[in-house]
Amino acid sequence: MDSIPQAPRRPARRRAQVPPRLGVVDLGSNSVRLVVFEGFSRNPLTIFNEKAVLGLGRGLQTTGRLNEAAIEPALTVLGRYAAVARAMGAEPVEILATAATRDAENGADFIAAIEARLPGIPVRVLPGTEEGALSADGVLLGFPGADGVLGDMGGGSLELVELDYGRMGQAASLPLGAIRLADRAGGDVTKARAIVEGDLARIPWLRRGEGRDLYLVGGAWRALARMHIAQTGYPLSIVHHYVLKREEARDLAGVVAKADRKLLEKMPGAPLKRLGDMPFAATVLRRLLRATGARRVVFSANGLREGWYARLLPPEVREEDPLLAAGLDLAARFGRDPELAPALLAWTDPLFENEAPEDAALREAACWIADIGSHDHPDYRGEQSFYRVLRQPGVGVDHHQRAFLALVAALRYEAAAADPYLATARQLLSEPAQRRAEVLGAALRLAFTLSGGTTALLRGTELRRVGGALLLRLMVGTGVFAGESVQRRLDALAGALGLTATVEVAGG
Repeated sequence: MDSIPQAPRRPARRRAQVPPRLGVVDLGSNSVRLVVFEGFSRNPLTIFNEKAVLGLGRGLQTTGRLNEAAIEPALTVLGRYAAVARAMGAEPVEILATAATRDAENGADFIAAIEARLPGIPVRVLPGTEEGALSADGVLLGFPGADGVLGDMGGGSLELVELDYGRMGQAASLPLGAIRLADRAGGDVTKARAIVEGDLARIPWLRRGEGRDLYLVGGAWRALARMHIAQTGYPLSIVHHYVLKREEARDLAGVVAKADRKLLEKMPGAPLKRLGDMPFAATVLRRLLRATGARRVVFSANGLREGWYARLLPPEVREEDPLLAAGLDLAARFGRDPELAPALLAWTDPLFENEAPEDAALREAACWIADIGSHDHPDYRGEQSFYRVLRQPGVGVDHHQRAFLALVAALRYEAAAADPYLATARQLLSEPAQRRAEVLGAALRLAFTLSGGTTALLRGTELRRVGGALLLRLMVGTGVFAGESVQRRLDALAGALGLTATVEVAGG
């Protein structure tokens, strides 16, 4: 008698250990946003991000009060955000209120209503100087050596902070948020230009931005960056670390400042929910470029919320190199051997003599991410690793670094040099940088072929430059040998370096 087939058993549920979570609500003049971070990392990991555009500060300039029509919706949204944060296990959770709430006649009543509706969740009304300082902390998390002027433009105010190679200097808060400026100017962009010029003229230290960078924070300015990315066909749609030369930023702001709504609607990448704000945001940017004399504009996705998070980090974590921390994070999540990266770094040292410090840091980061495709489908390891690195959440990794590391990761998994998906990285890299990535990718491929991704087997091998040859030295009895695949990959690496390949067997 045939046995009755048994239904497959359900797998036992595994209890995953959830890292600590932290929630912050940015209660702004135009929008309200909840961000939940996971863990205490040098590169913040956002696991939840939701925004509601409510316009709390609309009309504040003329009435002196918060927009009455937005108060009840704001309380409803805040109730949802509190429930989400609690359900996700976030602790602490805090609400940070900015310009509209601190300046409005009914701001205190609004805060009291929040506290009554959401007992146990602290609400902090930020003075302008503290708002600017938090934004600066957020920017410095992504740009540790930032030098120039930070401008954080919200709906109600513009915070300005001088940055001196990673240190905060003087700060100012001006009523030049996009909503408030439009109200002050009666919707007239020409009048807005004069208002902005007058307000900025009262901040003499802005001239110290001459020849330095202007770091831009805020939704309206990020929208400008997205418009430029869409219009120019830039290969990486990531605003953070996007850079425009002074004249590019000036021309973009000039076009947007003069455009009417119908023209803005036709522009690629234009944000439909912010169209009314864009000419005023562009006007502030153009005047700020003139007031600072900045040489270029650098866009930051980091700001107030990331600054709040940064202040909760242990000092030793906050002081880590963000590039190397990003590589280590990826290795911890997707790699197999935490000891492998230092061994790979030492193993590749002979290939990169007289290396610049920034190139050495990139090579070290590449060694950390060299094994992150080990758990992927073997037919897609190169492509999967490429996109995992290119689109990683590391806030301290600029576009060049993303492209270099992604190209190395793909080539380490023996991606074909002409694979179409590699074009994104190649467009962002110079020819010398591409050649360097090709050499490093080939070296890592050889290292993994020899060692199987283990430090024990890698110790039985050594690379050396000897005159015009690349010498691979193998120790007898260590489990490594020069088979066909090893010879082929050694030849490829030697060819990339313009050397001939030789193998030496030692010991035994």
